[in-house]
Amino acid sequence: MDAVLNEWASLLVRWVHVIAGIAWIGSSFYFMHLDAALRETPDIPKGKGGEAWEVHGGGFYQVRKFLIAPAALPAELIWHKWQAYSTWISGFFLLVWIYYANADLYLIDPAVRDIGPGAAAAIGIGALGLGWIVYDRLCHSPLARNEVHLSAVVFAFIVAAAWLFQQVFSGRGALMHVGALMATIMTGNVFLNIIPNQKKVVAALIAGKEPDPEFGRQAKARSRHNNYLTLPVLFLMMSGHYPLTFASPYAWVMVGFVLVAGASVRHFYNERHAGRGDKWWSWGLAAACVAAAVLLSALPARFQRDADSAATPVHVPEAVAEIITGRCAMCHAAEPAWLGFATAPKGVVLDSPRTIAQQADAIRVHAVLTNAMPPNNVTSMTVEERRSLAAWLQSR
Repeated sequence: MDAVLNEWASLLVRWVHVIAGIAWIGSSFYFMHLDAALRETPDIPKGKGGEAWEVHGGGFYQVRKFLIAPAALPAELIWHKWQAYSTWISGFFLLVWIYYANADLYLIDPAVRDIGPGAAAAIGIGALGLGWIVYDRLCHSPLARNEVHLSAVVFAFIVAAAWLFQQVFSGRGALMHVGALMATIMTGNVFLNIIPNQKKVVAALIAGKEPDPEFGRQAKARSRHNNYLTLPVLFLMMSGHYPLTFASPYAWVMVGFVLVAGASVRHFYNERHAGRGDKWWSWGLAAACVAAAVLLSALPARFQRDADSAATPVHVPEAVAEIITGRCAMCHAAEPAWLGFATAPKGVVLDSPRTIAQQADAIRVHAVLTNAMPPNNVTSMTVEERRSLAAWLQSR
């Protein structure tokens, strides 16, 4: 029953996370588009804002923006913040539920760094907090006077963090923490800069004072950072399902290529929506970066991991090992024999007693409680074999 509850909990929290992420990313893209589409109007002084007319859902919308603040505060304001907060909270819960609660399976690779689950979780959480502090300090440093220079340093910082994560965690855990670091930066921008600055503007209006335009400038800069980080974060969150990314020793280099590719695509649309023309070179740069990442993923590893042979022996009945080897290991192996697989699906390897024992809960869900694996039963696993697996799992 534990495996069933774990599977459902993972699915439901992931569902919430995806829904919240869609809401956050959708609003981010919309407001970036809206900012770029604003045009001057006689009702707002030049340089102080603009308006845009839109059509959607059978009606027309007249949207206005005041760069500093309107002359009077309206009775009601819609605050766009909970999309970001709920995305981060649900994502952090997933990180704890999957990677920290199952650290031996997903986060710790003894061939990389033999550490305990508690230490791994402390390093991961500490790195997220420290990462935000470093980024925030950079944004308050003299570098912030030049957006290009600041972006280059933040890029180098994220790539360096990816390399450090890969020296401590499994490949899958490393890329997931890079994505979590970037998501933490984005949420921190909303929670600790954008919303507080907006509240200061509202407080000034209520007090009958002229708001400081610097608050709006800072918030807009952080919002722009979030916009350019969005696509790379989405890629990294999906990478856990594709071993060609996280199983490569060059995964940290791929992070750099993905950062450039995602930012290039966003730059194209930001410039187009602002009426500054189509920067088609952005797509060429993005394609070149993706191609470079693909080529890197095909390079052989620099070392052969052999941590399993040095570990304490794990007993798996011979009959069970034969079933897994005969029905599953042609795909779930270090070098899959099944046509079309360059690496084991989701990085799950079932070619030794230790790896079979590690994946016991997954075997229970996918091959005993359901017939999801092998897919479409392509290797003809029999009912008797599934019963044998069930008996072994029950005896553990």
